Amino acid sequence: MPTQPNILWILTTQWRGQATGYAGDPNARTPWLDGLASEAVNFTQAVTPHPMGPQARAALLTGKLCPENGVRDYWDALPVYQGRASSSDAPMGRTVAHALNDRGYATAFFGKWHLAERDRNAPLVGEAHAKQIVPMERRGGFGMWEGFEGGFLLNDPWLHGTRLPEPKHFKGYQADVLAERAGAWSKEQRAKGEAGGRPYFCVVSLEAPHPPYHALAPHVAEVKPAEVKLRANVPHGGDVERKAREELAGYYAHIEATDRAIGRLVAEVDLSETIVVFTSVHGDMHGSHGVFRKAWPYEESVRVPLLVRFPHEQVTRNKGQETRGVSQAPVSLVDLPHMAVAWAEGREWVCKRDSAVISMPAAMEIPLQCPEAWRGFRSARHKLVLHADGTPWLYFDLVNDPLEMKNLAGDPARAGEIEELVRLM
Repeated sequence: MPTQPNILWILTTQWRGQATGYAGDPNARTPWLDGLASEAVNFTQAVTPHPMGPQARAALLTGKLCPENGVRDYWDALPVYQGRASSSDAPMGRTVAHALNDRGYATAFFGKWHLAERDRNAPLVGEAHAKQIVPMERRGGFGMWEGFEGGFLLNDPWLHGTRLPEPKHFKGYQADVLAERAGAWSKEQRAKGEAGGRPYFCVVSLEAPHPPYHALAPHVAEVKPAEVKLRANVPHGGDVERKAREELAGYYAHIEATDRAIGRLVAEVDLSETIVVFTSVHGDMHGSHGVFRKAWPYEESVRVPLLVRFPHEQVTRNKGQETRGVSQAPVSLVDLPHMAVAWAEGREWVCKRDSAVISMPAAMEIPLQCPEAWRGFRSARHKLVLHADGTPWLYFDLVNDPLEMKNLAGDPARAGEIEELVRLM
């Protein structure tokens, strides 16, 4: 592997950690990702630090938790980076793109941004949001930027950016369009690299499998809702089960279509020189514990897929860092910028914690999302979640109760244990 490998992040939205073929989900048809997983490190304990789009993206790009990175509420924009400040080693708004620019990388971003200033009165779904211009100073330091603020147009997206001063309408499935354009850019960088150019860092940010779940997923037939196999923590009978089955039929169709787009993108990449990362900003409850969407502290919301595929050359010259197989390390999306900088500098990155912080720093006002702020931690064994006032809300033994069916927060026998954990937090 070259001293400075190319780094490709493939980021999806609302793809929960359980929903892949390689993770054992019988509903998920993900042959391309299954193949990637066979050659990658599969971080089976990976979490999002904040299970809501803007907060998760801010942490992912800055390597700092919310609200320390300047984003607390759903409507907060990522601060504009003003340059290094003497009072801090990591000034507000500084992203992984700034860090890799400084280390000689060509940097690029394609797809959903969700971190610019937004109009609270504009519809979240539709062209108004999709065509909103993200100013150059709010593009996180990426040298090449081509995307959209939001809009959830899973088909026929609008893109603007470095090469597109005004929003341009593209026909086709959003993930296919972005994969094709990012793949073409990576080929251009490869040609430059062969001529003595720079390594690259590229983020491809896809909205799928976010709702609308029944938007067209090309060349994929939705299964019948009755055929969907539900998780055992979805209440049976009644409206919750009906709604879960109905939306999961569309959800898994978009997972299959997005898996195919990811496969096409990876096929365009020189895997002998590129570290490929696949993950998601958060999951979706889909009726588990009787609730839907995200911002909840349950596994379906906070657990995300995370694969890291290293070039084969690094696998054969491994100096101790895991390069294939399953990892139980409690990795969080907030770690990814630090991983990328380590790789750019030719260093190993090792998770030195035994747990990861999870939180929602602000209550959500959008329907179906968790309506309260909370904070906690998750390890491979335990999860403790506190209400905003610091009182225990949830405490689970994830080894013996992976579906989180028994809340131990009110168990008198656990009171001392919980009190000590709260003190440590």
